Amino acid sequence: MLKKNDILDVTITAISHQGSGIARHEGMAVFIPGTVQGDRLLARVVKVTPSYAYGIQEELLEPSPHRIPSDCPAYPRCGGCSLRQMDYGAEMEVKARWVTDNLQRIGGIRAEADPAIPSPRHERYRNKAQFPVRMVEGRPRTGFFGGRTHNLIPVEDCPLQPRCFTHLCGAVLAYMEEYGIPPYDELSHKGVVRHIYLRLGESTGEVMVCLVINASHLPHTDKLLERLDAAYPQVATLVLSHNRERTNVILGREVSVLRGAGAIRDRLCGLEVNISALSFYQVNREAAQLLYRAAAEYAELTPEDVLLDLYCGAGTIGLSMAHLVREVIGVEVTAAAVEDAMRAAAANGITNARFLCGDAASAAARLEKEGVRPDVVVLDPPRKGAEAALLETIALMSPQRVVYISCNSATLARDCKYLEGLGYRMERVRAADLFPRTAHVEAVALLKKAPF
Repeated sequence: MLKKNDILDVTITAISHQGSGIARHEGMAVFIPGTVQGDRLLARVVKVTPSYAYGIQEELLEPSPHRIPSDCPAYPRCGGCSLRQMDYGAEMEVKARWVTDNLQRIGGIRAEADPAIPSPRHERYRNKAQFPVRMVEGRPRTGFFGGRTHNLIPVEDCPLQPRCFTHLCGAVLAYMEEYGIPPYDELSHKGVVRHIYLRLGESTGEVMVCLVINASHLPHTDKLLERLDAAYPQVATLVLSHNRERTNVILGREVSVLRGAGAIRDRLCGLEVNISALSFYQVNREAAQLLYRAAAEYAELTPEDVLLDLYCGAGTIGLSMAHLVREVIGVEVTAAAVEDAMRAAAANGITNARFLCGDAASAAARLEKEGVRPDVVVLDPPRKGAEAALLETIALMSPQRVVYISCNSATLARDCKYLEGLGYRMERVRAADLFPRTAHVEAVALLKKAPF
């Protein structure tokens, strides 16, 4: 029997969905973070359960041919880049396997997947970041929380983020120090600045700076703007998100705009889009365009089709397909995102799209009662997946094709299994990497109404 502090000589044979290497010892799985398939190492056991164990690397005996050195001083402490130790080809193989394994294990679906879509860039690809701000050694610092903790790991320059984000964070921290603006403290619920939230419109260069604050206002914002402009002259808007709750939720419900329109512009799939603080927008623009093109291919759209776009966010998926169909109906629960979608439709001269504000399940039920019969449904839900009631309403609408975009292949597998019970059959699926170096992967699946 394994026990804590045992030293094991093991070889990594697979990678878990959390990014840890998996070894086997006397039939028991041992999860070891920071390892690569093919590594042989000595590992110290740190936790044992009846069915598996956790270990940490003590000595690398024979490195995998896919192991690469890390160039980030915060790795692996910050817990973000859990796959940074392997080359990108191996990372893509791992992520594609996660998708097909979940479909088979959870959904009972054996799918011959289309080739996975790699990200055009592996570094500096993110257009959005939320940096917690805390007091470290008497000074306000920013960075990321360590894995499974709220311990701040100071990070001056994250290689996944644009370099301008580094300069802007530095400007905010310098302003806080000069004017004595304290960072938030989770234990006492005191302090002001909780997070620095940044968004970049890559095609325009416009940046949104949003400070999440535990207060009604900030002093000396004119001086803050001076520092931001000096750090990056294309700061288009400065926004405050007021969050006074004792919560791990980052953004508050109340937003005030100190400069600009409260939104930035970008181009995605040939469309001009507006992105506000609360709007969902894919963090990897180049890879998102490839994913949306794959979704349009799967949708097999015709000029007479009605397309229902559920969880539509700022409307980018449906609007990118509007020229291929008769009508697009978008549904989104966040009012600011619906406003962004309507502005985007107007800015791009799209007249065959309309948007409803409401949760996907109730809006879809309302459309079904109105007699709306979409030919194609596209849905891109959050990580928790779609509600059973929504899937049942989709089946009642009886679209010929359902295109499901997912950031969590486990809930994708669960929901596709449910849809198969409602008369749909998976025809195609593929992984898409929008989050290189991390343990996250997107997927897109096509389900067609089964003939009876």
